[in-house]
Amino acid sequence: MASNRHLGRIIALQSLYEYEFRAKAGDATAEIESIIAKNIEPYSKALGDTEFVFSIGRGVVKNQDKLDRELQPLAPEWPLDTIAAIDRNILRIGLYELETRVVPPKVVINEAVELAKAFGSDNSSKFINGVLGTAYKQLGLNNEEKEHEGSESQVESRPVASDK
Repeated sequence: MASNRHLGRIIALQSLYEYEFRAKAGDATAEIESIIAKNIEPYSKALGDTEFVFSIGRGVVKNQDKLDRELQPLAPEWPLDTIAAIDRNILRIGLYELETRVVPPKVVINEAVELAKAFGSDNSSKFINGVLGTAYKQLGLNNEEKEHEGSESQVESRPVASDK
């Protein structure tokens, strides 16, 4: 069974996909909150932290225009409207999570790749990995991680004070 957060991302992805589909079809009643609530219902006990799903869904919808503007230069040969809707929403979730910095960047990218393997086409996971890997570098997260790792190793190498 998927971890709680992984399951949450699956539900967020399915909800964002449905939201986009309904909005493009002209469904004025499409609201991300109600779509997520409906999709969470069967999994609420297994999921536990439902707020995680809502925060991703709300965050992606609220920042969608900004996320799309930031994604386009990361895959210049692929205009966003030509990318499969499922891949587009995986990218939005991944970029949103990278920017909010709640989850470690490597976990975000790995989770996005796993979503692409499960729901995308044969090449989706490589595409998602490449685009989010570029975003990771451009956001400077790889430098922050190196600094963080460096400070941890310095702490670990310090001698421990003796009780004597």
